[in-house]
Amino acid sequence: MTDGPVLAEMRTDYEGRPFDVDDLAPTWSEQLAAWLEDARDAGLAEPNAMVLATADPDGVPSSRTVLCKGLDSGGVVFYTNYTSTKSHDLRRTRVAAVTFPWYGLHRQVQLTGRVERCSEAQSDAYWSLRPRGSQLGAWASAQSTVVARRIVLDDALTGVTRRFADTDTIPRPPHWGGWRIVPWQVEFWQGRADRMHDRLRFDIGRDDTWSVRRLAP
Repeated sequence: MTDGPVLAEMRTDYEGRPFDVDDLAPTWSEQLAAWLEDARDAGLAEPNAMVLATADPDGVPSSRTVLCKGLDSGGVVFYTNYTSTKSHDLRRTRVAAVTFPWYGLHRQVQLTGRVERCSEAQSDAYWSLRPRGSQLGAWASAQSTVVARRIVLDDALTGVTRRFADTDTIPRPPHWGGWRIVPWQVEFWQGRADRMHDRLRFDIGRDDTWSVRRLAP
């Protein structure tokens, strides 16, 4: 038995203020944008980080943290390698879920929906904003593939750096771009005392109109 706190006794009391339907913005995207701004203003690390959950065709799940790089009424956007495990899952199932975990604010947002690839123009636009080192890394790494040693990655990056040494504008790799998650459900969770949390969920109906429901904690 190692020293330190016992997991069963680790507990945080949430003292969030009341959060009700009248406190919501008119749309899920406006509410998410507002909470993202709160997380940034609070100085939380990586406020746009979200845990992406996918599953393969056999239903085996996997999750990882990605960064939200786009938000509007049409969904949330992140960018990645199209040959990665997550992209293979998304191409096969066409659905995904993400969670924004703002522990410091005792908040989280859960979003579930269908996925679609971003347009070439949208991926190009974001690619142009990436630091040069990140662009080189996207060319060098065959994401999710097995490599024998770290030096394999270092050598690949060295080779790519030499390849583009005389290139001012590095082109976007054909295997890299954006995914958009178009939600049919978005839940806003505010921690409250005694585990009586506030949970408000936007759901889209068959007529493409949104409704809001309160859920038990």
